[in-house]
Amino acid sequence: MVDIATRVHNHKWKIDPIVRSLIDTDFYKLLMCQSVFRNRPDARVTFSLINRTQNIRLADQIDEGELREQLDHVRSLSLSRGESTWLRGNTFYGKRRMFRPDFMDWFEGLRLPPYHLEVHNGQYELTFEGAWHEVMLWEIPALAVLMELRSRTVLEGMGKFELQVLYARAMTKLWQKVENLREIPDLRIADFGTRRRHSFLWQDWCVQAMTEGLGAGFVGTSNCLIAMRREVEAIGTNAHELPMVYSALAETEDDLRAAPYAVLQDWQDEHDGNLRIILPDTYGTQGFLDNAPAWLSGWTGIRIDSGDPETGAETAIAWWEKCGEDPREKLVIFSDGLDEDRIAALHRRFSGRTRVSFGWGTLLTNDFRRLVADDALRPFSLVCKAVAVNGRPTVKLSDNPMKAMGPADEVERYKRVFGVGAQVAQEVVV
Repeated sequence: MVDIATRVHNHKWKIDPIVRSLIDTDFYKLLMCQSVFRNRPDARVTFSLINRTQNIRLADQIDEGELREQLDHVRSLSLSRGESTWLRGNTFYGKRRMFRPDFMDWFEGLRLPPYHLEVHNGQYELTFEGAWHEVMLWEIPALAVLMELRSRTVLEGMGKFELQVLYARAMTKLWQKVENLREIPDLRIADFGTRRRHSFLWQDWCVQAMTEGLGAGFVGTSNCLIAMRREVEAIGTNAHELPMVYSALAETEDDLRAAPYAVLQDWQDEHDGNLRIILPDTYGTQGFLDNAPAWLSGWTGIRIDSGDPETGAETAIAWWEKCGEDPREKLVIFSDGLDEDRIAALHRRFSGRTRVSFGWGTLLTNDFRRLVADDALRPFSLVCKAVAVNGRPTVKLSDNPMKAMGPADEVERYKRVFGVGAQVAQEVVV
C-alpha cells in the first residue's frame, strides 16, 4: 500500500502530478461527452470556476505558477493504449462497447483545449471556451487541481512524522465510518468523490478501504482511472450540465420548457437499464415531474442531488405511484452532501419502499475536518460549470436556491417558465 504521508512530503516528485490521465475523471463525464459528440457537436460552451465559499481566497493560498504548471500538465495528457483498450472493450453497466468507435477515434486524439486564468479579489477566474465536447472534459481535472493544490498549501509546512500522524488519524476516521456503514443491511454505495477530493492518492486509498470494508455493499467508483486499476465498477450517469446547455440553446419559451425532456430523449436513444436515471432538480423537481412525459415514468430511477433529500424521495415515490409504477422496483440515488449518519437515516426511512443507493462524495474523499489547526483542511464548495452557450447564459435553479446560478433576470425568467415558486434555502456544505 502506498505510503501517502511520504509521497505528500515529497510531492514535487514527477510521479505525483495531480491529474495522471484523461480518464482520471468521472465516468458520467465520458458518457455525457459521447452524447454531446453525437447530438450537439456544434455547440460552443464556456465553463467557469465558481467558488461558493468566498471566504476561502484561493489566489492568496495557491501559487499561480504551480497552478499553471498543473493545468499545462493536464493539457499534455492523452489516452494510453491500455486506457483506450479498457474503454473500448470493457463491460459497463452490463453493456459491451459502451463507447462508439467514432467517439473513441476522436477521444484517442484529444488534447484538452487552452485555458484562461486571471486573478480578481483573491480568487482565480479560470475559464475554458470551445466546442462543448472538448471543453466539458476540463471540469473534473480543473477542480481536482485546485482542491489538491489547496491541500498541499496547508500541508507543506508539516514534517514527515506530523504527516504520518495526520494521515493515520484520517484513515482511522474513515475506517470508523466504514464500520458504521457495515451495519446497514443491503447497503449500496459508490464513491462519487473525484471532483473535490483531498488528492488522487487519498481517493484511491478510500476506494480500497471501501472495497475491503464493505464488500458487495460497495458498488463502484465514479473515477475511471481508479475503476480500471482497482478492477471495480465505473459508476455514473448524467449531470445538470446537459439540461443547462440544452435550455440555453432554446429559441422560444415552449422550447425552453421542453429542453430538459429533450435531453433525456437523446439519452434514452443510447442507454437503457441502470443508466436511465432521471436527475430532475435542475429547474425544480416537483415541476419537472408534474410535466414529465409518460415514458419517463418507465425509467429505472431518480437521483436526488439538492434540497431536502427526504422531500425529494417522497416526491419521486408519489410520482411513480401516480403514474401506476411500483416504487419498490425503482431506484433512488442520494448524492448531495452525504456522510454516514445521513446515509443511515435515509436508508432506514426508504429501504423497502424503494431501492436505495448512495453516491458518497466530498465527505468520503476529503473529510479532514478538525484534523489540523484552524480546521484549515475543512472541505469547501468549489464548482466548475457551463456558464454560456453560443453567447447565451446558462441557468440552474436547483431545489436549493443557494445553488442557483445565472444572471438574475434569466433566473427569474426560468422560474416563471418552469413554475418554480418559493423554495427553502439550505446550507451548501460541499
